[in-house]
Amino acid sequence: MRRREDFTLAVRRGRRAGRPTVVVHLLRRDDAAQADHAPLVGFIVARTVGSAVVRNRVRRRLRHLVRAHLDRLPQGSLLVVRANPRAGTARHGELAADLESALDRLLRPASKGRR
Repeated sequence: MRRREDFTLAVRRGRRAGRPTVVVHLLRRDDAAQADHAPLVGFIVARTVGSAVVRNRVRRRLRHLVRAHLDRLPQGSLLVVRANPRAGTARHGELAADLESALDRLLRPASKGRR
């Protein structure tokens, strides 16, 4: 995902799940025009995570971890993974567990009364 509009749409209108190292936003798009496209994934790693070297390392790690979950995402959906400051010092296993937990929560069917 590269367009600002896609990031904004996913963050504002999608479901959100937060964990200590990441916050994940998922927007399922049901319109027919988008339903046949592969899911788009974007990453937000702010300066609060660390230096440029640390931010790029976190982004690479998250990209690698998300790749294993792409087949679980609905077609045409938008996924935004935002790294929290703790992601800069988190071990690989902790980052993986937080991401998987957040995705599991978002991919569960929504209960009544919740979005």
